[in-house]
Amino acid sequence: MTAFTDLLSAACLAGGAFFCLAGGIGLLRMPDFYTRMHAASVIETLGAGLILLGLMLQAGLTLVAVKLLMVALLVMFTSPTASHALARAALLRGLLPQLAGWPSEEDASSKP
Repeated sequence: MTAFTDLLSAACLAGGAFFCLAGGIGLLRMPDFYTRMHAASVIETLGAGLILLGLMLQAGLTLVAVKLLMVALLVMFTSPTASHALARAALLRGLLPQLAGWPSEEDASSKP
């Protein structure tokens, strides 16, 4: 049972590290604010969640696991909420995404 728990924990930690690395690369490579924000939310939500799950598996049924669970719940509730609020504020401020089909900034500024 301990070997299985160690393997599962290692898989969660490796998956979390992969998502953190992919999100960090995404922050550098993405073209606009909204796609960069999406990459940052992947880092925090999925990457940190998997890392915390891997650490909880290593801790076992102890007080440390309960504290890690509280941190995970805090991250899972606050990260999507903060990302949504940030995206909404940017959109209301007039920052448009650079996607096909969306009007450009020149088109948006020429409207009455």
